Amino acid sequence: MWTLVRRTHASFQGEPVTSAPLAAPLSARLRVPSGPLFFPVTAYGPDGSVDLDVFRAHVRRGVEAGAAAVFACCGTGEFHALTPEEFQACVGAAVEETGGRVPVVAGAGYGTALAERYARLARDAGADGLLAMPPYLVVAAQEGLLRHYRELAAATALPVIVYQRDNAVLTPGTVVELARTEGIIGLKDGLGDLDLMQRIVSAVRTEVPGDFLYFNGLPTAEQTQLAYRAIGVALYSSAVFCFAPEIALAFHRALTTGDETTVHRLLDGFYRPFVELRAQGRGYAVSLVKAGVRLRGLDVGEVRPPLHEPGEDHLKQLAQVIERGYALLEEEKNK
Repeated sequence: MWTLVRRTHASFQGEPVTSAPLAAPLSARLRVPSGPLFFPVTAYGPDGSVDLDVFRAHVRRGVEAGAAAVFACCGTGEFHALTPEEFQACVGAAVEETGGRVPVVAGAGYGTALAERYARLARDAGADGLLAMPPYLVVAAQEGLLRHYRELAAATALPVIVYQRDNAVLTPGTVVELARTEGIIGLKDGLGDLDLMQRIVSAVRTEVPGDFLYFNGLPTAEQTQLAYRAIGVALYSSAVFCFAPEIALAFHRALTTGDETTVHRLLDGFYRPFVELRAQGRGYAVSLVKAGVRLRGLDVGEVRPPLHEPGEDHLKQLAQVIERGYALLEEEKNK
């Protein structure tokens, strides 16, 4: 049933589209973002098929709320659970909804051949770039990882951001070679080893001076962003933006303006409780976020297996955490 896609709006029909033909290069558009980087969830209908109407509404609301970029069909968007046809339809819908106002970056992964296929699908759907997910299953040596990402970059004109996590952990020397590779513009870190990231940033700065981008890609990245900023990683993904954009925007604004009081209030009163709740279930980095979107009034459906839904008690706790986050914003506004 998952190969079905709801198409009650005009949607991608196989002809290449372009989200922003006259826009600046992706690296320039991402370097100093005006707001959080938005990783939308993928919406499913009651029958389990992708619901493009609801997905469009989710993307549209995020862009209108102030997202600086849309990363479609990536980790939070359940890239692993989508068929190629669903993937292309969702990326195309995201491109159409953004209308060139912000860049759209699409996931690409599995083995090299399939990653290249997803890159072509993303290109034809009008994406501005790719987030290269870790290769499927295998634990490869640095030589193999480097070849994988280089072959992906050579196979597409889309700029590539490499996602470091799980079975794709890179040495500083490998990242230096990635930074020297045409078409690879950045590294997103989902590992959380700050010592390694400091050495990576230092090595690339020394060996390949330029504009290589770094992203904090840990789940609920706001929780660790103060530490990442200290080593020169200013960009981060925001899953919270999916369901509480006002909180994510307030944190982003406070962080970029040096408002430490607001940063700490939101960390202590909202982000830490949310992270502690997220840690109570495997896969909650996705399913808890999706539940948050539903709690905030948009029925994006449940996650697909092998992920599972949060239990009733965890949903109640999530509602309380969200309520507390918005109360903190009100308190700040009324000071």
